[in-house]
Parts: sequence; C-alpha cells; structure tokens
Amino acid sequence: MRRIYPDIQDNPDIVQAYAYPDDRPWLRLNMVVSADGAAWLDGRSGGLSSKGDKRIFQTLRGLADVVVAGGATVRKEGYGPVPPRASWAELRQGRPEVPPIAVISRSLALDLDGPLFTDAPSRTIVITCEHAPLDRRRLAAQRSDLIVAGDECVDMKLAVAGLHERGLTRLLCEGGPRVNAQLSACDLVDELCLSISPLLVGGDAARIQNGEHAKVPLSLSQVLEEEGVLFCTYTRERRDDRADDAV
Repeated sequence: MRRIYPDIQDNPDIVQAYAYPDDRPWLRLNMVVSADGAAWLDGRSGGLSSKGDKRIFQTLRGLADVVVAGGATVRKEGYGPVPPRASWAELRQGRPEVPPIAVISRSLALDLDGPLFTDAPSRTIVITCEHAPLDRRRLAAQRSDLIVAGDECVDMKLAVAGLHERGLTRLLCEGGPRVNAQLSACDLVDELCLSISPLLVGGDAARIQNGEHAKVPLSLSQVLEEEGVLFCTYTRERRDDRADDAV
C-alpha cells in the first residue's frame, strides 16, 4: 500500500493515517463503491472489497469506540459480534477489547436471539424510537443496551447524543445508504472513508447515500492506493459550535 495524496509514501502507518482527533467527538462513515458508484455487488458490499479494504476496515473498527449500522445492513451483511484481535491490544488500551455494535432500527425486525445479541464480548446497543412495537422494545431491552431516540422515527441527533452519554465518542458508521443519508441530513458526519474498487457493475445498486437530501461539502484529505483500489478520506470543516451541539 502507498499514500499518493497529500504526499507520496510507501507503506504508510494505517493506524496513524486513520487516527481519530483527540479533542472532540467524531463520526466517520466507511463505505466501499465500484468505479461507477455502486454500493454493493449482488446485494452485498463484500463483492466490492479487496485485501487492502479489509485491512483498513479492521483498523477502523479497532480505532472506534462503537460501530454503528442500520438494521437492514445488519440483516443483509449477516453481522455478528466484533471478534477480538491481538493486533488491537495497544489500540484499545483503557477500552473494552472490542467495540460494541450499535444497530439503528425503527421496526426492531432483528434476530434478538442471534449471536450479535447473545455472544457479543461488548454488549450490543439497539437504537430505536417510541413508535417501535412495544413487545419488541421490551425484548430488545433484555438483549441489549437500548436507546430510545425520537417518537415516530429514530432521531439521529438524539441517537448520537445517547452514544456520547455512554462515553462512545469515536463513532464508525458502516451504513447502510439510508442511515448515511439521515446522518448527513442532520449535519452529523465529520468524515467519509471511501474505498473505490476498479470495477464497473451497472445495474440498480444503491449509492452510498439514498433517501433524505443533504448537501455536505467535503475536502479531500488523504488518498491511499493498493492494486488499483483507491482509499479516499474526505473531511468536513465544522462550525465552532458544532461539538457543543452534538453532545
């Protein structure tokens, strides 16, 4: 792997390249797309991934306090507990050995008896709303750390605030496209890590954001490359009061 922007460097330190800022909460999106913008291949993002993408994916998880994903993504991608990794020992000093998964779901149509809720080293978090079915909310409260954020639908600002209240301020969101769009529409995204696979797929695959409209200006801060795959990091300049608003 090499860095090609903003400077040229062979074998950059990936942990350093993706380090979170120390002075404020931070919400990072991590997504992979084809060269023509598709967010998945044959219904899943894994078909677009590469060895380099998988290394960065694992590094980002090791750096994060919590991994956030929408219920549809959890079901489609077959999410399980984050497994401990020996390489994370130094990264996670003073924190649990693995980050918890936080699942955002209005319907709570989740397998609450599955490994994500029964075998997770760090207790899984479920974020839902008052409108969710009461019986599912009660079961989710037994199986997870439940956050109720909003009335008719999940209020993303309240959801993020609920994670911050638990001391989870380094957020890694892995989608899906609707969750990404909602976070962007609420002006909550600080960074986008985008892996671009050298592949044309066509078809009707989703983009990395679908749903609510948002116009979020980004600045390209870094590009890594390996075997033709580009790993781009875009960051958003924030208003001075943004950190206070997110708490």
